[in-house]
Amino acid sequence: MGKEKKERNQTLMEGKIQGKNDVSAEIPIPLLTPYKLGRFQLSHRVVLAPLARQRSWNHVPQPHAILYYSQRTTKGGLLITEATGVSDTAQGCPNEPGIWTKEQVEAWKPIVDAVHAKGGIFFCQIWHEGRVANTDFWPNGLAPISCTDKPLTPQIQSNGINLTQFPTPRRLKTDEIPQVVNDFRLAARNAIQAGFDGVEIHGAYGFLLDQFMKDEVNDRTDKYGGSLENRCRFPLEVVEAVVNEIGADKVGIRLSPYSSSAEARDSNPKALGLYMAESLNKYRLLYCHMCEPKRETVGEKCDCPHSLLPMRKAFNGTFIVAGGYGREDGNRAVAEDRADLIAYGRWFLANPDLPKRFALNAPLNKYNEETFYTPDPVLGYTDYPFLEDTG
Repeated sequence: MGKEKKERNQTLMEGKIQGKNDVSAEIPIPLLTPYKLGRFQLSHRVVLAPLARQRSWNHVPQPHAILYYSQRTTKGGLLITEATGVSDTAQGCPNEPGIWTKEQVEAWKPIVDAVHAKGGIFFCQIWHEGRVANTDFWPNGLAPISCTDKPLTPQIQSNGINLTQFPTPRRLKTDEIPQVVNDFRLAARNAIQAGFDGVEIHGAYGFLLDQFMKDEVNDRTDKYGGSLENRCRFPLEVVEAVVNEIGADKVGIRLSPYSSSAEARDSNPKALGLYMAESLNKYRLLYCHMCEPKRETVGEKCDCPHSLLPMRKAFNGTFIVAGGYGREDGNRAVAEDRADLIAYGRWFLANPDLPKRFALNAPLNKYNEETFYTPDPVLGYTDYPFLEDTG
């Protein structure tokens, strides 16, 4: 990086620029500069990351989600929903929302309307959990599906306390995969009918699409296993189907090549990330949302800020990054052109007015991990205070 660019970046970080008569004038910090996301004009670069909340009774979004999402909406701000199931076989936990029935579509509509009423841009993240599921939540107690029949070992939950047991998954037959692709297509159509501005395909963190991509999970010998190209075939078929259904300008994808979450590791994550980034260009996706390997396991954090640079350079669309970012490293990532937008999860959960707090460099509320998945419509959900309420 040249000296001029370094100085410019430092100026942006400090939020000041020399004006007339040597008077210092305030300018927006990098995170709070506007950005054109396809046809959407964003007023800042602070994105609400998808966050599982488990407060949708019987997989139907509830009215309390209206307040939750509208609290975190700013005019010109981008929000991504919690992961939303594409079918009755996609769910792995209780009270996760879905978007495969008319009832679910109708339930999402007032939530979407509330976000739009405040000028927000709202994308629905669609997913299938694959083997990261429990038979209790599958129709008729069937085994969850995956690219493999290897079960997950018992996993410590994100609260660092509870242990989750997983059943042995059923390996999808080759001729069954098109049906799952179609489930994603229909879910995308339903999301648009519910009023969403677009969808984000969940291809990260050890769920079904990620299971197919990672060579330490995928042990298939058909056209969906073996080579890197074959392992990425199913996720790219999902991308193609969704793009053909609703248009590439309404589609993003989330990927985590470096993550080993849910025992989904890859022997060459850089090659995987690059292959996907380059392959996605064919479909002209609106954005690619990649996760830094900053939080490998519960309570563990490592800093690898440059790991996604090759993917950032390879992908032609908007590049969103996530992974334990704060205000300062988020500003640096934007100022150094390592990302266009930064997705915030836990900090946005605990601070519904996060962009304002970043603008004022105000203190942040601490998040409470014990209430992340509490099935309570208020506690740990809509009761985090705004800046003006903290005195």
